[in-house]
Amino acid sequence: MNTRIFIVVYALMVLSACSSNPPPPDWPGEAKGSSERATEAWLSGNSRIEMAEFNRARAEVARTGQVTLVARLELLRCATRVASLVLEPCVGFEALAQDAAPAELAYARYLAGTAQAADAALLPAAHRSLVGSAAPDAALSAIQDPLSQLVAAGVLFRSGRTTPGVMAQAVETASARGWRRPLLAWLQVQQQRAQAAGDAEAAARLQRRIDLVAPAR
Repeated sequence: MNTRIFIVVYALMVLSACSSNPPPPDWPGEAKGSSERATEAWLSGNSRIEMAEFNRARAEVARTGQVTLVARLELLRCATRVASLVLEPCVGFEALAQDAAPAELAYARYLAGTAQAADAALLPAAHRSLVGSAAPDAALSAIQDPLSQLVAAGVLFRSGRTTPGVMAQAVETASARGWRRPLLAWLQVQQQRAQAAGDAEAAARLQRRIDLVAPAR
């Protein structure tokens, strides 16, 4: 077989392989990477990068036209807000709610602090024990994932079930990860509790820590 015939045959083999094994789509990897960077940026206190990366992730997922995937991405973004005690409506998800699946609707209620017992089975496993729990400290300690633990702590705060133990766990988790935004939020909650109790020494100590963590202006 001469060289020209060999090249033609080889090219046909490559084309045949490509047609039978198409490359995987690139959007899942792009969306995952941007979503992870957006989450880290928000928790670290960088809103500008968070917005750019989230918009990129949403655009990639929206290419599929799958409401469930976009809804989950919006819920993840709202979860990072709850973890940081930014307790605002989940507007991005609300725009998709009429077409969302029961699991997404249950998680949205959970983030809002209004989940009922029937929602528990639809939630991610890490969060099921928090619904109606009479022992929030123990339920929170059982959550291994740092972000999930902070989200759960935020839900407890939003539903009026925060304890000193919950605050301490949230501070410890945010501190260990270097997540400035939730750390500041939870330190301020601790400080407010100390001030309400008339513990000026603890409030002053917490203020010094807040000053250390707060970004320079």
